[in-house]
Amino acid sequence: MENAIFEAALDQLTSGGYARLTMEGVAAAARTGKAALYRRWASKVELVVDALDSTLPRPHGIPDLGSARAELLQLIELFTDAIGSRAGAALHALMGELSQQQAEVFKDFIVQRVIGPTKDTILDILRRGVERGEVRPDAVSPLVADVVPAMLMFQVKVFDGGLAPDFAVRLVDDVLVPMVRQP
Repeated sequence: MENAIFEAALDQLTSGGYARLTMEGVAAAARTGKAALYRRWASKVELVVDALDSTLPRPHGIPDLGSARAELLQLIELFTDAIGSRAGAALHALMGELSQQQAEVFKDFIVQRVIGPTKDTILDILRRGVERGEVRPDAVSPLVADVVPAMLMFQVKVFDGGLAPDFAVRLVDDVLVPMVRQP
């Protein structure tokens, strides 16, 4: 039942936007009662956060593939796939519609749930690369880890979520690898 509720919330976000999303509409689409929703979620903000949380990829757990390049590529492809998904479209619609004040709750969610764990994973990948001798030790820095989320956010904001099919490869090969590799 929870999956049906989350799907209904994401569908309403992508088709009508946050302002038009209602608990009544989500309940009807999920074939449940409005009271059942309010027992679990006090507001549509809470419902939307949980729906996004359930569908966005988990950036941690990128396995040791023996190459920082391969690991970075796998991580970035995880996000490029998510940006092109229904959850990505819902998140894009949400962030484009909300005022700055309204967006703070969702910004905090994105920082805590997506950006922070992504940066931690990038730092782990870079540390493994240092151990293998392919990454400079000074490249393991928060500023370097900011590059991936910054580039993804830039692409989503400036190009309305449209990523070129080779975006992940170009970001890794043209930006990240040259920036971190051993001389």
